[in-house]
Amino acid sequence: MLEVEPVGNQFNNALQEFRRARLLGDLEQLRARLTGRTAELLSYEDVRRMLHAGSAVGKRELRDVPLSAIVGSVGRYKDFTRNFLPLQDGTASRWANLQMRASGLAGFPPIEVYQVGDAYFVHDGNHRVSVARQMGADHIEAYVTRFESKVPLSPDDDLDDLIIKAEYADFLALTRLDQSRPDHDLLVTTPGRYPLITAQIEAHRERLSEESGRKISIPEATTHWYDTVYLPTVQVIRDRGMLRDFPNRTQADLYAWIHKYREELIDALGWEVDPETVAIDLPQRFSPRADRRIARLGERLRSVFTPNLLESGPAPGEWRRTRMAGSAETRLFRNILVPIGLQESDWAALDQALVIARREGSTLHGLHIVRNERAAESPRVRRWRDRFQETCNAANVLGEMAVVVASTDMSSIMGIISERARWVDLVAIRVDRPPGAQPLARLGSSISMLLRRCPRPVLTVPEHHYPIERAILAYDGSPKADEALYVCAYLTGRWQLPLTVVSVLEGNSVDDETVARAKTQLAQYEVDADFVCERGEVASILLEVAARGNCDLFVMGGYGFSPLLEVVLGSTVDEILRTAATPVLVCR
Repeated sequence: MLEVEPVGNQFNNALQEFRRARLLGDLEQLRARLTGRTAELLSYEDVRRMLHAGSAVGKRELRDVPLSAIVGSVGRYKDFTRNFLPLQDGTASRWANLQMRASGLAGFPPIEVYQVGDAYFVHDGNHRVSVARQMGADHIEAYVTRFESKVPLSPDDDLDDLIIKAEYADFLALTRLDQSRPDHDLLVTTPGRYPLITAQIEAHRERLSEESGRKISIPEATTHWYDTVYLPTVQVIRDRGMLRDFPNRTQADLYAWIHKYREELIDALGWEVDPETVAIDLPQRFSPRADRRIARLGERLRSVFTPNLLESGPAPGEWRRTRMAGSAETRLFRNILVPIGLQESDWAALDQALVIARREGSTLHGLHIVRNERAAESPRVRRWRDRFQETCNAANVLGEMAVVVASTDMSSIMGIISERARWVDLVAIRVDRPPGAQPLARLGSSISMLLRRCPRPVLTVPEHHYPIERAILAYDGSPKADEALYVCAYLTGRWQLPLTVVSVLEGNSVDDETVARAKTQLAQYEVDADFVCERGEVASILLEVAARGNCDLFVMGGYGFSPLLEVVLGSTVDEILRTAATPVLVCR
């Protein structure tokens, strides 16, 4: 015979289940506070307003709803946790009675819910949902009313997800991008991205209105921005494989990050920085990949423990591999940095940079360093800035000059030039004090310091600029000489620049095999060159061959030994800088 438990005992057991659920609710809230997450149910009215949910779609229907997909309530979202654990002691009797009813044969009637996307909100039946979840049920019978929304809502969405989707809904309501570009991909993972993108579109709209002479609407500007600004940047992101460096981000995340970082750089540098240059730098600076983190740590350790005078700089070829990887850009020198000091002779560097810029379509970035704000606003500096701009304009070359307030000691100046060189492809600088012949003079040489530390090739300019009509390459088979060989192959191929390759056979460093390798590499680039192989003192032979061939550009690899050995033993680079009357392009 079936024994029936007394009603009083059933009710007491149900109360015990409520108290257990109530304790678990407090624990869920505590865990949420400790982890920085939220344990609250979502408010239907807030979600509907934030996501611009529209009117009901179709008729109310009765069906089973997954309990895990019920994430909020129409009116009682403060009374339960996200897992529908009770938070109010005053509902104990009601909860217990429902638990008893659910345990009996009758069960309880269907609840009523509103559906937005794949998520559900309780209109009637919050306690029934709470009891059902505590009893281990997977589904509950419900009358479902579905509301339309352009932005999907998932049961797994947390508060940040909701904020993102609310911002997305606002964005679509303003821009109508879902209508003009239905297949657009603009999903982000971080709040605040859509307002940033909206501000960019507004600035884009102002430019279009000014250029067209008519008022451009936000939807029209958005479509134009998406096609001409967003999609090209996304192509850069794809070409450079940036999603591999940031696997938890979307391409829209990276787009917003690139342009935010770009604005910060433009403000800090005082000149324009193109999106592709920023895309090159972001992974190196911020990627969580282990190899990137190790490289950044090594760079910091070197900067802390290595004196500036002995710093050896980046690895050979790093600038070119980073610059060219994943890029469709064929120009090697898109951006050129030109430091301008107080001497009139410093302007020879600008004249020489203009020779290259006219051939490459480069943008020139002038740099003038002063020791205080008062000097930065002086009439002389204003004249310097105006002169730089007028000279560029006269040559039909894009250019802009930044004035930086910093220490004006030579080590600091070279440090600033090296740091800013990261944002360009070439540094053109006037050299009026080449490295001295004695070790102590070489140790204190500012240009030597720059050549070691600078992450980009450096074009040293003598008293006057040259048209650059024939190049001479010093090749000894070293890694940096290979970089110089690549640059010469580029100059010869793109500029149709005649090239003479000089290898000085001395000791065990250069032999016939080295020369054969240079010929093979140039042949791979489909470049013709004259080859000269002689024995003797390197610098003297280079200068003699350059004079015979009327060469007006030396190209060579940077320092080959450690800085300390270079100081003690001297260098061919130093000797050429002391004696050559023409520009010298030092590659690394």
